[in-house]
Amino acid sequence: MKFVRSDLPGVLIVEPVAFEDERGWFMESFNLARWEAGLRELGEPAPRPFVQDNHSCSKAGVLRGLHYQLDPQAQGKLVRVVKGAAFDVAVDIRRGSPHFGRWFGLELSANNRRQLWVPEGFAHGFVALEDDTHFLYKTTDVYSKACERAIRWDDPQLAIRWPLIGGAAPLVSVKDQAAPLLADAEVYARPL
Repeated sequence: MKFVRSDLPGVLIVEPVAFEDERGWFMESFNLARWEAGLRELGEPAPRPFVQDNHSCSKAGVLRGLHYQLDPQAQGKLVRVVKGAAFDVAVDIRRGSPHFGRWFGLELSANNRRQLWVPEGFAHGFVALEDDTHFLYKTTDVYSKACERAIRWDDPQLAIRWPLIGGAAPLVSVKDQAAPLLADAEVYARPL
């Protein structure tokens, strides 16, 4: 695994090493010892253990997010695409952070095999760039309806440059369409 800092402190790009030959390829998608060593090398804190894995499938143009959970069940997420492609986004929502309201986006695909580490205190979302995009993510806490929150994907304060297919409006759930703007959202308030 190769760990690369993103433009948003705390958010990391993880590039697994794939071994390819005429039969296909093999890679470790997660290895606890390598995960912890990679974080240590970058001086990043080790998160709580992963306790839940999720899998979603989306049509091209489906946008999910921007989602997060508050304490006591805040979630860090290690995300990847195993089929198709998605533009993945993390937003710093730690009140008091010098990077509050900044976002980072990256294409994750079955071809590039990249993963993104989105720590607690960041909202997360993605737009599927292909039909039948399968998105997997490991979380550091279980889903909690009571702690679940969202921020509008099209918040002008965030000005996320979503790569929308053909310029068409994305397909967004009713729940996500009703999410508040960052200025009105209940955000992560744990001290840095």
